[in-house]
Amino acid sequence: MFRAILALLALLLAFPAAAEEIGAVGYRFKWLGPNDKIVVEAFDDPDIAGITCYISRARTGGIKGAFGLAEDPPYASISCHQVGPVDGLQAEKFKRPHEVFSERASLIFKTTQVVRFYDPKRRALIYLTYTDRVIEGSPQNSISVVPIGLK
Repeated sequence: MFRAILALLALLLAFPAAAEEIGAVGYRFKWLGPNDKIVVEAFDDPDIAGITCYISRARTGGIKGAFGLAEDPPYASISCHQVGPVDGLQAEKFKRPHEVFSERASLIFKTTQVVRFYDPKRRALIYLTYTDRVIEGSPQNSISVVPIGLK
């Protein structure tokens, strides 16, 4: 029983960060249901304390959007910042690309993701946002770079 609880806890801790909605603006009027909008959300890097990312992306409204059945456009922008002390040694542990945020952009097949990369030569964290699909993703992307260990 104890092992099962530990396994469940480890699984929950492995999930990417959840975003907090900061605000939204409407960009297309819909006669029925909510308008199409651009949403700004914030999330903290789940592995490296002191880094917060802000992501903006389009959300489809209307009747389908109201029920979570609409497919959101693949456009997103990201800006990540150091908002507190960052342990450079902790950041160096994450040398491989790692997903730090993921949220669905359609009912089943499409997600918006943020992947973190570490550049040891330049001592920087790079955050890439993009949208993928089971069959065909989108090459549209955005990056943000956070230098670490600068004095």
